[in-house]
Amino acid sequence: MKVVLKVDVKGSGKKGEVLNVSDGYARNYLLPRGLAVEASAQVLNEIKLKQEAKDHHLAVEKQQAEDAKKQLDGKTIKLFAKGGTEGRLFGSVTAKEITEELNKQFKLEIDKRKVSLENDIKAFGTYTVEVKLYAGIAAKIFVMVGEAQ
Repeated sequence: MKVVLKVDVKGSGKKGEVLNVSDGYARNYLLPRGLAVEASAQVLNEIKLKQEAKDHHLAVEKQQAEDAKKQLDGKTIKLFAKGGTEGRLFGSVTAKEITEELNKQFKLEIDKRKVSLENDIKAFGTYTVEVKLYAGIAAKIFVMVGEAQ
């Protein structure tokens, strides 16, 4: 009997998989417990449509990440902070401050966890920062830290 799993079943398969199992296993274990449904044409069509929608959403996300990379790559953002002698900052410039400035300047929604700093920014100057937009898609930007007036 062909069934479609509704949840992960240890030893059988993952959620959404179409399995060919024995009739007794399906009727006595999987179906009564609500772990699976019988694989009819309607159920298989629904799975196919859900997969197509998921693929479409992933393609749209990837395209948005590519567009954002084109918009950000090589750009410089300027941040201002208070500092002391010898070019040292009071505190440091964080990923949160960088993402706030990116969101303000470029009208993008970037999460602060997507900004990877090699080291803490604790002095005035220009730094290279990588912004991870999607799996395998990252933009390199420059952060210029100047002294606040």
